[in-house]
Amino acid sequence: MASKKSFGSSARTMRKLRRKKIEVKKAEFRFCGLTEEELRVLSIEELLPLLTSRMRRTMNRGLTKLQNKLLNDVNTTEKGNAIKTHCRNMIILPSFIGHRLDVYNGHEFQRVDIEPHMVGHYLGEFALTRKKVKHTGPGVGATRSSKYMPLK
Repeated sequence: MASKKSFGSSARTMRKLRRKKIEVKKAEFRFCGLTEEELRVLSIEELLPLLTSRMRRTMNRGLTKLQNKLLNDVNTTEKGNAIKTHCRNMIILPSFIGHRLDVYNGHEFQRVDIEPHMVGHYLGEFALTRKKVKHTGPGVGATRSSKYMPLK
């Protein structure tokens, strides 16, 4: 039986093999030029200039009773435990990072794990109040003509 001739690798394949592998380094999180550790050290007064004007004004006027209670709960509980809250208008502060919050969306509590990129946003942004619409058959109160469903 005749042996099959093996052809050498193409030049293009050889170039790919000789290419240096570039390691992509994951970018470190920064908020306004500060790392996560530097953010955790800041007090609320030192954090204010880094926030937007609406958030600065909210913090300058003082937190509500619910917001103060949530802030105390976050500072006293361990990071693994979930904290239930209805306070959707609370600004996420660096002390919240790593905590697990259950935010009420009007129907149920949605689990929100606080990550560094969430600092400076509101809790309500991560617990959506509306579901995606699923269009199925005609609903209650549909007219006779719209109830018609083809057999095939």
